[in-house]
Amino acid sequence: MVSPKQLLSTIESSLLSSTTPTPSQRVELFHAIRQSFPSLKSLLSYPPPRSSDRAEVQSKEVRLPDSSPISLDDQDVQIVLKLSDDLHLNEIDCVRLLLAANQEWGLLGRDAVEILRLAAGLWYSERRDIITALYTLLRAVVLDQGLEADLLADIQKYLEDLICSGLRQRLVSLLKELNREEPAGLGGPQSDHYVLDSRGALVERVGVVCRERLILSHCLVLSVLVVRPSPKDIKDVFSYLRDSATGLDGTNDTLKHQITYSLLFSLVITFISDALAVASDQVSVLSQDASFRLEFQEIVMVPNNDPVVEGFVNCVRFAWAVHLMLIQNGTERGDVVSNASMGDTRNIFSCLEVVFGSNVFHFVLDKILKTAAYQNDNEDIIYMYNAYMHKLITCFLSNPVAMDKVKDAKEKAMTALNPYRMTGSQEYLLESGMHVQDAAERPQPFISMLEFVSEIYQREPELLSGNDSLWTFVNFAGEDHSNFQTLVAFLRMLSTLASNEEGALKVFNLLQGRTFRSIGWSTLFDCLSIYEEKFKQAFQTAGAALPEMQEGDAKALVAYLDVLKKVVENGNPAERKNWFSDIEPLFKLLGFENVPPYLKGALRNAISTFVRVSPSLRDNIWSYLEQYDLPVVVGPNIGSSGQSMTTQVYDMQFELNEIEARKEQYPSTISFVNLLNTLIAEERDVSDRGQRFIGIFLFIYDHVFGPFQQRAYADLSEKWELVIACLQHFRMMLNMYDIEEDDIDTIIDQSQTIAQPSPHQMQLPTIELLKDFMSGKTVFRNIMSIILPGVYSVISERTNQMYGPLQEKAVLLSLEIIILVFEKDLIVSDCWRPLYQSLDVILSHDPNQILALLEYVRYEFHPQIQQCSIKIMSILSSRIVGLVQLLVKSNAASLLIEDYAACLELRSEESQIIENSSDDPGVLILQLLIDNIGRPAPNITHLLLKFDLDIPVERTILQPKFHYSCLKVVLDILEKLSKPEINALLHEFGLHLLYELCTDPFTSGPTLDLLSSKKYHFFVKHLDTLGTAPLPKRSGNQALRISSLHQRAWLLKLLVIDLHAGDMSISCHREACQTILGHAFGHEPILDGNGFDTSKSLVLPIGPDSNVTRTISKSKVLELLEVIQFRCPDTAKYSQMVSNMKYCSMAEDILTNPATSGKGGIYYHSERGDRLIDLAAFRDKLWQKLNSANPTSGSGLELNEVRDAIQQLLRWGWKYNKNLEEQAAQLHMLTGWSQIIEISASRKISLLENRSEIFFQLLDSSLTASASPDCSLKMAAVLTQVALTCMAKLRDERFLYPGGLNSNTITPLDIILTKQLSNGACNSILLKLIMAILRHETSEAIRRRQYALLLSFLQYCEHVLDPDVPLNVVQILFPDDQNSEELDFQKVDKEQAELSRANFSIIKQDTQAILDLVIKDATQGSESGKTIAFYVLDALISIDHEKYFLNLLQSRGFLRSCFLSISNVSFHDGRRSSDSLHRMFSLEAELAFLLRISHKYGKQGAQVLFTMGALEHVGACREINMPIKGSLRNIDAISKRGTSMNFDINRMIIVPILRLVFSLTSLIDVSEFLEVKNKVVREVIDFVKGHQFIFDQVLQEDVSLADELTLEQINLVVGILTKVWPYEESSEYGFVQGLFGMTRALYSHDDSGSLTSFQNQQKSELNIFRLCFSVSSYLYFLVTKKSLRLQVSDDGKNSNTSTRRQQPTLNLLVFFLNSVTEALERAGEEKTILLNKIQDINELSRQEVDEIISTCTKQNSIVPSSDNILKRRYIAMVEMCRITGNRDQLITLLVLLAENILNTVLVHFQDSSYFQAPSETPKMIAYNSSQLMSGEDEDESLLCGKLVDVLERLEVLSEEKTGQNLKIFRRLASSLKEMAIQKLTL
Repeated sequence: MVSPKQLLSTIESSLLSSTTPTPSQRVELFHAIRQSFPSLKSLLSYPPPRSSDRAEVQSKEVRLPDSSPISLDDQDVQIVLKLSDDLHLNEIDCVRLLLAANQEWGLLGRDAVEILRLAAGLWYSERRDIITALYTLLRAVVLDQGLEADLLADIQKYLEDLICSGLRQRLVSLLKELNREEPAGLGGPQSDHYVLDSRGALVERVGVVCRERLILSHCLVLSVLVVRPSPKDIKDVFSYLRDSATGLDGTNDTLKHQITYSLLFSLVITFISDALAVASDQVSVLSQDASFRLEFQEIVMVPNNDPVVEGFVNCVRFAWAVHLMLIQNGTERGDVVSNASMGDTRNIFSCLEVVFGSNVFHFVLDKILKTAAYQNDNEDIIYMYNAYMHKLITCFLSNPVAMDKVKDAKEKAMTALNPYRMTGSQEYLLESGMHVQDAAERPQPFISMLEFVSEIYQREPELLSGNDSLWTFVNFAGEDHSNFQTLVAFLRMLSTLASNEEGALKVFNLLQGRTFRSIGWSTLFDCLSIYEEKFKQAFQTAGAALPEMQEGDAKALVAYLDVLKKVVENGNPAERKNWFSDIEPLFKLLGFENVPPYLKGALRNAISTFVRVSPSLRDNIWSYLEQYDLPVVVGPNIGSSGQSMTTQVYDMQFELNEIEARKEQYPSTISFVNLLNTLIAEERDVSDRGQRFIGIFLFIYDHVFGPFQQRAYADLSEKWELVIACLQHFRMMLNMYDIEEDDIDTIIDQSQTIAQPSPHQMQLPTIELLKDFMSGKTVFRNIMSIILPGVYSVISERTNQMYGPLQEKAVLLSLEIIILVFEKDLIVSDCWRPLYQSLDVILSHDPNQILALLEYVRYEFHPQIQQCSIKIMSILSSRIVGLVQLLVKSNAASLLIEDYAACLELRSEESQIIENSSDDPGVLILQLLIDNIGRPAPNITHLLLKFDLDIPVERTILQPKFHYSCLKVVLDILEKLSKPEINALLHEFGLHLLYELCTDPFTSGPTLDLLSSKKYHFFVKHLDTLGTAPLPKRSGNQALRISSLHQRAWLLKLLVIDLHAGDMSISCHREACQTILGHAFGHEPILDGNGFDTSKSLVLPIGPDSNVTRTISKSKVLELLEVIQFRCPDTAKYSQMVSNMKYCSMAEDILTNPATSGKGGIYYHSERGDRLIDLAAFRDKLWQKLNSANPTSGSGLELNEVRDAIQQLLRWGWKYNKNLEEQAAQLHMLTGWSQIIEISASRKISLLENRSEIFFQLLDSSLTASASPDCSLKMAAVLTQVALTCMAKLRDERFLYPGGLNSNTITPLDIILTKQLSNGACNSILLKLIMAILRHETSEAIRRRQYALLLSFLQYCEHVLDPDVPLNVVQILFPDDQNSEELDFQKVDKEQAELSRANFSIIKQDTQAILDLVIKDATQGSESGKTIAFYVLDALISIDHEKYFLNLLQSRGFLRSCFLSISNVSFHDGRRSSDSLHRMFSLEAELAFLLRISHKYGKQGAQVLFTMGALEHVGACREINMPIKGSLRNIDAISKRGTSMNFDINRMIIVPILRLVFSLTSLIDVSEFLEVKNKVVREVIDFVKGHQFIFDQVLQEDVSLADELTLEQINLVVGILTKVWPYEESSEYGFVQGLFGMTRALYSHDDSGSLTSFQNQQKSELNIFRLCFSVSSYLYFLVTKKSLRLQVSDDGKNSNTSTRRQQPTLNLLVFFLNSVTEALERAGEEKTILLNKIQDINELSRQEVDEIISTCTKQNSIVPSSDNILKRRYIAMVEMCRITGNRDQLITLLVLLAENILNTVLVHFQDSSYFQAPSETPKMIAYNSSQLMSGEDEDESLLCGKLVDVLERLEVLSEEKTGQNLKIFRRLASSLKEMAIQKLTL
């Protein structure tokens, strides 16, 4: 069963939408209404109370259908029984109501009365929904809403079945039942008189029931047009009409009047529609039943004592008579003579006699049409009433019998009314100051009938089209008028008939020709001229009094002028220019005091319609007014003549205060102000800022509006007309004229002088108004007096009084003026203090003023009043800090909360699109809430969203179900997302509001807690309903398309915040995050009790078996990306739409002028923040520029060309705005999409399985999208950033714990084979990345990101195994049983090689384009662009297997340009700016690129660099030539943010240069060491000499204290010197001594702790031994090539030179060899232990694993202790593998180092002369001394003894532990050992 709420929602979404219902909507509609047929058939019929059900309730356990038993407590039982008694409702249904109320509102904590009223209100809401649903169905069939014919036919068939089943009878009975004071109706005496409605507001039950009766009565009216009533239905309705009309005269109950009108018109419509069916040869229900006609004739002719009842019955008699006429005509046309035709004729005459005798037309006018109840009824129903009154009067006037009766009535009126007699209709009597009782006669039926016709067509002018019968009647009624009453009535009818263009033309022609003998335009103008001449003659005659104007003439002139006004107002603009050539006679009577004020009012009203006819006529009107009208104190230059009247007898002030005030009627003043307002509104010259109108303004300010409260008014409508005219003038002044700085200074100057009134010439209307408001004076007080009565007072007047709409308009204008003042007051308030205060300060003096302004948000009759109140709230909330406290203190807060929520909810239920978002109350409320979020707490947002203001806001527990507030409404709107075309902006700003609430520090906690609950998980589901739904077509509804994109963006951002800020320790937050991730990425997470992922992961192995079909479905994030991928329209230039370049340049000047971009310019910022063109301002600027460029008006053709050009530019501006908004919306959604990817990847992606697959899909899709030609630059930047993140996470995934492993154990093979994408996937990524880089539209900023992505990708494609881990170590890691076939890691090597070759081939295909782009960035780009471009070139060279890039770079001259750049680099600001810092980075990258060439291409690459003068250019680099203090040189560089940061120049410049120089030493051929002319050696030596200070400083470093960079620097310096310095003959530089000193320092470390400390820093230890190896190689070179011989030990006798003291000794070498041996033994042992632990990793306990982790991991690494054991074993294995590779490298280096030392010692031992006696020692080659080496026997023996011990240990080194082939090494050790033993034996 469909609930009433669902039924109504379905019907409204299908039938009231602006778009055609979709097929699915139609299916849903008919399913709903068919299921609801029983409930609609038995409308509002509910089961009554039953004793058995009452007993069940009292038992406190109730079983509802299809539910388990429900337990009730005592309070529940009391509430249920009270509901049953109050509503006459079954007890079980009351239990259901109670449950529904709890689900809707949450009843916990509420008292019994509140619960009772909530449940009753819910019941009445259900009733209202089902009644409204029925009304909507009926309305859709009866009124033309543009629905499809077949849909309407189906609904009509459904309604026909419903009505035929007894619905109409049920409607009539309900109208009666609900009017009784019993529980089933208005409520019994013991019933609760109040209920709480759907908004939580307390309302009277009587009012709710009366509203139900009104809707039911409307349904009754519409039902008679679906199925015509039966005779019984008619009699029932007529009977109830008489009952309903009884007592109507003494009540102001609007609803009761409207219900009575519905009963009346249901009969009228029945009679007319049924009779017209006969006339159109259709089946008639009533014409077939002659007995009914007789019976009803008797019933209807029964007289009634109550005059009101008799009046309504007379209306029925009139309709019945017309019905009989139409039936009779139809019968006669069919040539069928009915037996009852003669009787029908008698009945017609009898009815007409009563109708005309009682003047039913006057009753309809007075008691129906001109009542507030009628005009405030439903618009559609009023239209139906008017339409059938039109048919009624048309049918009546087209019948001969009726026309005979009309002729008789006309003749009687002509006879009864003497010419120009002071009698007439009630309206004229009132206007002449007479009372009705003083009239000698009652209103004539003929006159009332003319007024009746006027009233009908005044309301619905479109009914005039094609109404020939009416125009025939017009011709008849216009003949032979012998009195002014009938003439006036006729002319007023003509004025009504001229209410549209067709009628205006007909009326003009009627009065222009000779259709009537005495009625025409000539009569009007002749009469005006005659009276003007008569008054002028009397005025010129001395002592003569002005003759009185006959009242009849005055009334007739007024009627004529009304016709003139309507004709000109509604006439065709092109034709009306030629209708009245001379309008001067209209002005000539304005200056005479004996002309009645109402005639002057009519004259001015007629004149005002000519203002817009043409500009020239407007200027003439100004001139005529100055010449003829009453004067006021005006400023100069009003109009064009500048003449002033000095002959006037009196002025406007006198007429207002002395003439009109006495009569308490003010038509002249009202018309005067309105005319001036019309004239001023058409002025385009605003240069004087209104100074020329200051006199008019002051007259209105001082004399009209100022004392309006004190005046008496005969008709309150005139009071409000006067007020409206004044307020329109004030609003116009504030709108037209802005404030300038001179105005501010003028006020300041005046305040410093003596307080004297300013001369009028110095005053400006806008300034005067601001002064008034900012000091709380006249206008302010009067406007507040209009507003202060309050919203309920205005509603009451609007509902019950005819002047209500006028008062409503006055309130609206008052609010608009206050807003305009708010827009201007802050400009001057600071300068005008203390005389004047800002308006908010003035309002704060009386809080009631603020409350009155804010409470108009509940005024639902006029949306603009609500909008103004909301805007005022927005302004006040930004200005008044304590506004919330003020509202709370005034007890207005709770009402405002409900009012704003009700306004927002009502807006969400609208069925029509609001085009302008600034007029949308829902959007204004949401913007108000968004704007106030960040203001000090408590603010308006906290108040309206029902945050708890009694405690800190951040501690609020939000309960939207418990409290009716904007939060509840917003959440309901966002849950349903109904009517997307209408409520698009509500959905968008609602999501925006929640996002802002989630990001605000005060509201984020409560909001996130609320949204994390299961009830609001629908936001995730909206990824399906909203996120991935197709976008609306741009051609169909671009605004909806833009809003839809923004909605998706805010939805994504909202989910991002939940992911980002969700506290995983809270179950609801954790569940929300899991739901978001699972839904967004298409992988539902499976978590254990601790929140860890235990699901099976998809392994993506590399190798041939990895080419499997991917079965994972496309995730929502990828579908969302597809939604964004469309070509956004360009903001095309106007030159494409305007052919004339003159106008294009003019538009260019306006659009690019900085003066037009500020406030008041042609640009404005939309509610979304987009900077758009204000089309109205743009149009005005174009016209202004055209007029200034060409002051003289051109020909008509030129003017048309200008208009066309401006229209084209405006069309371009509109298109520009929409396209710009769509671009911004597309980028906004993409930003939200990227954020959900970034946050998920960085924070919560570990909750999901298959992460590598997810990242691959995202990376692939992002690259595809960014390479698309539809992708803009801004979008490409965002997409590339997402791709960077995914690539980085893919790299991380390679080395993270493989969480998807099924086994409880882990092996080294798991580390290698579980985390690599397939080669095909990698190749696909590279192809798409290259396409993205080479896209046509690009920028350096995007390319920088793409280059970074390329570098990251190439790093990802590198071998998964650490290159520092030797192959032999890798082989050891695998069990023997895996070596039976080709090893898996060998497959890895093979796959890796294939991937590398494939990547190179892909890049090679687009080499030229890639190099062109990268080289361009490296040479012409910014410093940041150059830096990353060089790194890209570096990476490309690193994968070059064919030496392909070297020739290309060389041929392009790029390498030579690099060297020139290095040699020319300089830092003018001392390297202290961010620019210099970026230049350093680019220099570092450039050097790294050159070094890569040397390393990758070997000697060929080094040779290319050398031949290009690498050493010369590098040596010329100014940066390396600057002095350096200390080993590291730091500078303070000022970054862009103004912060100071340290940058290492050694690391960035010096070390890279040393690396490059060292790489070039590879060109030195050792075989040419004696070749002094070796060019490479010479240039390197020159470089060393040129930078001696660097080499000296490095050699002086203390190796034991050096860090990693310093050790590298020392290694480089030592490597360079050891390569080239042996060729240098000069000894003046001291490098040899430095090298020897460093050798001694390295070899002489006898503290094992030092070496241990090096071991703790494994990389540093390795570097230390590398340095040792370098100096040992240098020493060996000197010994072998330079015949250097070392001393056995330091000898004090023979070592008196510095060189000899610095040379190492053989004892030192042996000592160092011992240290190397210990290091070898230790490294081998550590390696063995680590390998054993790796193989037994799965057998180790958690404690042992933790010890390994704490020992092996780096100090800055943090491993969570909560990780499971398998993950910790994985971490331990990775760390041990890393250390094992380090130990293996160390062992290899130590073996080579030991071999060098052994060979050096061996050379000495093989030298036979080295160990001779001192006397026989020959001379040896030495440095700076003879270096004669002699040793004593004990030194030699000691040396040999130590050496033998060390050699014995070296001989027994295990190849298994070291992993080295030691055969040659052992042979060398054995040979040296034998020689040492021989020396010992000698």
